[in-house]
Amino acid sequence: MKTLPGIEILHVSQKYKSSRDNTLTDISLTINRSDVFGLLGPNGAGKTTLISILCGIIPPSSGEIGFYLDGRILSESERKRVIGFVPQEYAFYEELSPRQNLDYFGAMYNLPKGQLEIRREELLETLGLLKSADKKVSTFSGGMKRRVNLAIGIIHQPGILFLDEPTVGVDVQSKNAIIRYLQEINRQGTTIVYTSHHMSEAEEFCNRIALIDHGRVISEGYLVDLKTENNVLDLQSLFIKLTGEEYRD
Repeated sequence: MKTLPGIEILHVSQKYKSSRDNTLTDISLTINRSDVFGLLGPNGAGKTTLISILCGIIPPSSGEIGFYLDGRILSESERKRVIGFVPQEYAFYEELSPRQNLDYFGAMYNLPKGQLEIRREELLETLGLLKSADKKVSTFSGGMKRRVNLAIGIIHQPGILFLDEPTVGVDVQSKNAIIRYLQEINRQGTTIVYTSHHMSEAEEFCNRIALIDHGRVISEGYLVDLKTENNVLDLQSLFIKLTGEEYRD
C-alpha cells in the first residue's frame, strides 16, 4: 500500500531582512504519515527556522507547504488544529501549576471542559507529574519542566507533533520517560518531526532523517539506507562525514 504523505515541503527558502544570505535554500522534503522524521544538522543549519515555518510561526520567503490527510490537503484552520509544537524554550507560566497550565492551554484549543479534565489527568499521570500537579512549575527540576512543556504541546492530541530539542538538559530518567511516551503516541499514528543534537537518541528514535547544513538538505532518507550508502556504522559517524569536523559555534 502506498504511503500517503503527511507534509509536502516544496522549494522552501527563507531570507531574513537582517541577513545577507538565505537561512534556508530550496528545501524540498516529504514527511510521511506516522514517520518519526529527524531534522538534523549543526548549529545554525536552519532547523529551527524550518520548524517555525512548518508550524506557521513565520512565513517562508518562497516555496509551498502542504499538509495532507488521506490524500486531501488541509485548510489553514484545519492545519492549526492538527499541529502540536514543543519548543526548546519553556512555553508555560512558571507561577502556575501543571494542572493550571494544562487547563489554560487546553481552553485555548477549545477543548470541552469534561474532555479537557480527562486528558489533563491522563497526561499528568503518564508523565509522572500527578504528585506535583498543584505545585508551582517554578519549583520544578529541569526534567519535570520538560515534561510539563511536552504535556502542553500534546494536550489537544495533535496528529502532527513538532519537537525542538525535547530532552535538552534533562536527567536520564526524564529523557527515557519522554522518549517512551513519544514512541507510544507515534505507534498510535502521530507523525513526529524532531530536532536534536543527541545523535544516539536520534538514531534510536527516528526512522527517517534529513541532514541540513548551511540551509540546504545535504542528505535525506531512511536512516538504515543512509548508513549503508555512506559506509558508516552509526548516525554520529554519518553526521560528521557529511557536515565535517570544524566548530560551528
